[in-house]
Amino acid sequence: MKAVKVPVRADFHMHTEFSGDSDAPVRAMLDAALEKGMESVCITDHFDEDYPEDRETGRNPFLFDIDRYFQVLEGLREEYAGRIDVRIGVELGLQPHLGERYHVLTGKKPFDFVIGSLHLIHGMDPYDRIIFQGRSDAEVYREAFQATLENLEKIKDFDVLGHIDYVVRYGTHQAQEYSYRAFSDEIDGILKKVIDMGKGIELNTGGLKYGLGFCNPHPDVIRRYRELGGEIITVGSDAHCPEHAAYDFEKAGAILEACGFRYYTEYRGRRPIFKQLG
Repeated sequence: MKAVKVPVRADFHMHTEFSGDSDAPVRAMLDAALEKGMESVCITDHFDEDYPEDRETGRNPFLFDIDRYFQVLEGLREEYAGRIDVRIGVELGLQPHLGERYHVLTGKKPFDFVIGSLHLIHGMDPYDRIIFQGRSDAEVYREAFQATLENLEKIKDFDVLGHIDYVVRYGTHQAQEYSYRAFSDEIDGILKKVIDMGKGIELNTGGLKYGLGFCNPHPDVIRRYRELGGEIITVGSDAHCPEHAAYDFEKAGAILEACGFRYYTEYRGRRPIFKQLG
């Protein structure tokens, strides 16, 4: 396949077989990123402490062996050197009581990048849609944003807040009851807290993949983040299979520019690196 020239050349949100919701070999994800013209990627598999146990296996599907993870990824980083720059990351599932555990976890290994994401709203994953039963989408969305702020008050050991309006992907009517304006108080609270903490947000193209018609968070949220002084923004596909690597990245640069950015951000050794768009 001929490589596609895109302004954003770093996919910093990718999942592999180390995540409970993916069976993609790491090598397959790296090859797909290469085909899409990526120069660097960060593998960010799910690590969700205290996620509800799988009914069939009785185990938490979103935990993995950190030592083996690093062994595999460090080997592939050497193998792919000169072709694509492989960074090692993780996506932590935030819950307020997990702050100390995540502090210990992120201190154990030399991660390049840590995403903090809300996957559980007071113990319930919107993916299962149980939380929407008997409630309006707007009620659940507001609870999700409030829960996000609760987490930010308790957890510090991450670099970028993932897919801020993730919950909208799974709403009964998706974006019908959602806009930045409708939840501006809650969203502004999140963005201001992120900025005060010295953290960033991500432009996650998964929303486009899930049929929302916009990235996560909505460009209005990204624009507001920039207006408030936000500077750090990574770009990730949230890919769980090779065909979704760098998904719709040809749109990402234009979205960032329309929101007031002239660069995007990568991470190495937990430190931000700013890359010029274009």
